[in-house]
Amino acid sequence: MGAKRAVAGKPAFSRRRVNTGLQVQTVAKVADNSGAKEVMIIGVPGYHGRLRRVPPAGVGDLVVVSVKKGIPEMRKQVFKAIVVRQRRPYRRADGTWIAFEDNAVVLLTPEGTPKGSEIRGPIAREAAERWPQIANLASMII
Repeated sequence: MGAKRAVAGKPAFSRRRVNTGLQVQTVAKVADNSGAKEVMIIGVPGYHGRLRRVPPAGVGDLVVVSVKKGIPEMRKQVFKAIVVRQRRPYRRADGTWIAFEDNAVVLLTPEGTPKGSEIRGPIAREAAERWPQIANLASMII
């Protein structure tokens, strides 16, 4: 096998893969104050899988969501979001296992900035490292 080379548009290092605890059709809570309360994941951009395989997502991943519960102006809207918590346990590089009480996301605007001005509850360190704008709004990073 040859040496690993950086490809245009991709980093030379491999991002540590988190166990995927969410998939398309998963209902998750919204952790910000954007007005949405509950969303359903309807897509995972960048996932190229097998025919009819349901796309998975984990902590720190970008997903496309549809708002199911919230203020009337937000309902039935489609947004991009970042997964900040997942129920399924995943292993960190130091050997610890992390699992949260719920599945939660933070909604993004079309420009890619967080829609809300504050994030309720803890967020995973993996999501905070990958998305600095979300880390700035977080009250607690675990």
